[in-house]
Amino acid sequence: MPIWLIILLSVVGLFILLLVYNYSKLKRATGTATSPNAIHLTDNNFQQVIKQGSVLVDFWADWCMPCKLLGPTINQIADEYVGKVKVGKLNVEDEKRTAAKYGVRSIPTVILFKNGKESKRFVGVKPKHVYTNHFDK
Repeated sequence: MPIWLIILLSVVGLFILLLVYNYSKLKRATGTATSPNAIHLTDNNFQQVIKQGSVLVDFWADWCMPCKLLGPTINQIADEYVGKVKVGKLNVEDEKRTAAKYGVRSIPTVILFKNGKESKRFVGVKPKHVYTNHFDK
């Protein structure tokens, strides 16, 4: 067997092991740990929470891997912006009415509300500064 083939098979094998390791690590992540500064939103309290000031709302689900990746970023924002911006998390599986009302079809979706009105919508996982730039101004 030629040496280049052995090297190629070794590199491909390591790549596959790395993918499997990262996937299993992500699969084990719970994604449900929430900052004490983040508000648990429901169909019943949603309108009351968003009606005044700036509120960043994370629409997510337990089974959603990208949501699990975004969770720590949302928690950081909730901790860093206490008293400036409210941060809420709404589980779309449990609170279907509100998710449908705001047309959330893909998750994670993060919506910035200002005084009850949608100001900006983000779909997918974004870096923290993408969210915070909109209320740092």
